[in-house]
Amino acid sequence: MSDAVRLVSEHYSGPGLTAFYGPGPRLAAVATSAMDGPLVRLGEVELVARVPSAASADLRRLAQEKPVKVRANRYGEAEVPAWGVSLHVTQELGQDPDGCAQRRDRVITGLLATGPEWAEDLWNAKPVVGRLGRRDERADPGPWPVTPDKDRPRWHCTPTEGIGPLHFGMSPQQVSAALDGEAPTESWGHYSFPVGSPWEGQGPSDEWHISQEYYARAGVSAHYLYKSQARRGSALVQVNVHGRTGPLVSLHGIELIGRQPSAVDADINRCTRDGDLGLRIGGNWDLSLGDSEVWVRAERAADASVSAASFCIKDLEYRG
Repeated sequence: MSDAVRLVSEHYSGPGLTAFYGPGPRLAAVATSAMDGPLVRLGEVELVARVPSAASADLRRLAQEKPVKVRANRYGEAEVPAWGVSLHVTQELGQDPDGCAQRRDRVITGLLATGPEWAEDLWNAKPVVGRLGRRDERADPGPWPVTPDKDRPRWHCTPTEGIGPLHFGMSPQQVSAALDGEAPTESWGHYSFPVGSPWEGQGPSDEWHISQEYYARAGVSAHYLYKSQARRGSALVQVNVHGRTGPLVSLHGIELIGRQPSAVDADINRCTRDGDLGLRIGGNWDLSLGDSEVWVRAERAADASVSAASFCIKDLEYRG
C-alpha cells in the first residue's frame, strides 16, 4: 500500500493521546485518554475525566444553545457531529497503599475528536476503527440497571471445565439448550479463512463460524473457537458473566459478580497474601487467582461500575 493511501495511528503515552491518520497521511482524529490524557474544554464545558452523566448533560446543553445537532453515540454518550466530538467512558484506576494501580468504582469520560471528513460516523471512521477495533464491539448505550442479588440464580464454577450449566467444548446449539432454550440476543462470527491464510482448510469458504453470542436473559456471553476438521464446528472456550445481570458466582469464598470492583480486588489480594495462590494481571487490570483461568472484570453501571468475570479454558489467550 502506498504512503498516499496508508491509514496509520500513533499512540503517545506521555500526553495520553492517540493520533489517527487518513490518506496522505493527514491527521484525521485524536483520542484523549480518560485516565492520563490532557483536560479538554469546549467553551466552558470540561469533557475529560468526568462522570459521564454530567459531561454528557453539559455537552448537550452547550450544543442546544448554539444550536447544533447533538445525539447519543453507540455507548450512550453525547456526540456533536458539527464539532466532531464524541465522549466515551473508561474504568477509573487509582492507587492502592503500595502505589500499585487499583480499580475504583466508577467510570470517567475520554474524548474522540475528528475533522469534518469523519465527523458523521466517528467511531466507524476507517482510521479510528482500524486501531480501536470497535466495529464489532457490542454496543452498550444504556440504561444500565443492576439486578438485585435476590433475583439472580447462583451458578457453580469448576475452573477450566465450565460454569453453571455450561461446559467448555459445547456447540452454540448446546449452549442455547443449556440456557433453557434461550436464543442469543446478539451473535458475531466470520466465514472460513481464505486459501493462503494460516487457518485455511477450516471448512468451506462459505461456512459461517460463530465466535460470540450474547444472552440477555441469562446475563452471559459465550465465546467460541473453531475446532479441527476432524470435529467441525464452533466450541465453547470462554463464558463472560455480566456484572449487572448475570448469575452469582463465587471462587475461593469470594463473591465475584455485581459488587464494587475495589471490594472484589481487595478480597483477591487478601486471598493471595493469606494463601499460596499466585496473582495474574490482564488487560484493563483484570485479576486472576492462580491458574484458575477466572478473570475478574469491571463493567459499567451508569456512572459506576460493577464486578463481572470471565471463565476460560486452560491456556486460552485472555483478551477480556
